[in-house]
Amino acid sequence: MELDLERLPRHVAIIMDGNGRWARQRIKNRIFGHRRGAENVRTIVTFCCELAIPYLTLYTFSEENWNRPAKEVRALWGLLERYLKSELPVFVKNRVHLSHIGDDSGIPASTLKQLLAVESETAHFDKLTLSLALNYGGRQEITRAAKLFASDVVSGRCSADALSAELFSRYLYAPGLPDPDLVIRTGGEIRVSNFLLWQIAYAELYFTEILWPDFGKDKFVEALAEFQRRERRFGRTGEQVRQNGESSPPISPAPDIALSGSGSK
Repeated sequence: MELDLERLPRHVAIIMDGNGRWARQRIKNRIFGHRRGAENVRTIVTFCCELAIPYLTLYTFSEENWNRPAKEVRALWGLLERYLKSELPVFVKNRVHLSHIGDDSGIPASTLKQLLAVESETAHFDKLTLSLALNYGGRQEITRAAKLFASDVVSGRCSADALSAELFSRYLYAPGLPDPDLVIRTGGEIRVSNFLLWQIAYAELYFTEILWPDFGKDKFVEALAEFQRRERRFGRTGEQVRQNGESSPPISPAPDIALSGSGSK
């Protein structure tokens, strides 16, 4: 399948679903599926580097995932910690900047220490920004941002009348990231599960039955090809888009880094 490399999304976000079912189909435990899913992360990260897609965000652990069995939760955090250690050379080789969004206070101390160390080691890379959503929830992020803004109003650092969508975005976890152009969910479910609720207002959504461990390069190309077939209107009519000569999906612009304010981690 041919892709137009000039029309790729600037930012892809993925809900990696189906590890447990993939393992069950093979009469294995769920942790086996999560390990295979972690291996597939390397495949997709490396492929994004090859395609020069500059931003990739992965829904790695949601705030709701704490409701899973305690043994599985511990295994997930341990798997993440081992992944960060093993993948650092890959990040360095491919010039991947690792970052994360979410509530740090819930992340196990040893995992957070490893995460921050890898972030520091890769902070100067700029080929791909890989953001891991960890202990993350979209509603929780918006609630947190509202509290931060309210605090600035009460302290006199900001006026309530100044509130706009652009200003509010400064209080999110990563105000320097452009909004996703394409959101992919594997595993057959058709919902966004509290993922980047503010940021995906105009993202293209792509759902597939393929379970995450089987979502390799070929399936990723299919998702990108579907994105390139979409007409992104942003409230306009299709005629307006075509009259302006926009034959390709508009891509999210680079963010104004000056927006990085009180919302930083």
